[in-house]
Amino acid sequence: QVQVVESGGGLVQPGGSLRLSCEASGSIGTIYTMGWYRQAPGKQRELVATIAREGTTTYRDSVKGRFTISRDDAKKMVHLQMNSLNPDDTAVYYCNMITVLRNMWGQGTQVTVSS
Repeated sequence: QVQVVESGGGLVQPGGSLRLSCEASGSIGTIYTMGWYRQAPGKQRELVATIAREGTTTYRDSVKGRFTISRDDAKKMVHLQMNSLNPDDTAVYYCNMITVLRNMWGQGTQVTVSS
């Protein structure tokens, strides 16, 4: 069974850090693009960061310099290091992995930034 599972969310104070991880399992072949998206209450899902197979990264402007995406193809994992978190970063964070045949999403992990 193919699935994608996120971990690492939680409650953190403003200025704090969290590291999200996502692991794919099952026979899925080569993963081309890995990414993180987020959805805050009452808002549309938005792109946070992506990383291509060759390592090219993209970030939304509001997280540049604070978030870092990385991947481990041997383990079929993608990570998101989030620093200097602020309340606007509060959302459910979703992992996305794209192969030739599949566009896979995780179930989401809650990140809450609050004092």
